[in-house]
Amino acid sequence: MTCRVFPSLRLITTGLILGTTLTAASLPVAGDAEHAQGERLFRAQCVGCHSLVPGEHLAGPSLHGLIGRPAGSISDFDYSPALEEANLVWNRETLDAFLSGPDDFLPGTRMVLWGLDERLRQRIIGYLESIAEP
Repeated sequence: MTCRVFPSLRLITTGLILGTTLTAASLPVAGDAEHAQGERLFRAQCVGCHSLVPGEHLAGPSLHGLIGRPAGSISDFDYSPALEEANLVWNRETLDAFLSGPDDFLPGTRMVLWGLDERLRQRIIGYLESIAEP
């Protein structure tokens, strides 16, 4: 496209498109930012009681391999009877309900958490899903 009135407009437009493309390419992918936020929240809210290392239990069980795992199923961890008898599998929906209020969702659990707001829950759950093994 040639502009007779403003011949430099073509150069400016090309420069803007090129600059925008280069800037967008250098920005982190939204998924990377979400992952980083989820990891920070996990470290702030969860690592005091949970590890991500297989078999490394703290006050709570290791969360390694949590997604898709039946609740209360790690043989070398002493779960509350409520979790041992729970008939649920950890996925986005069950984790969301549990983290919004563990004792409301599963009365008798030993998890000490007064609930997380939805935004924090979704970021932590997204992080746990992102590190889940296929």
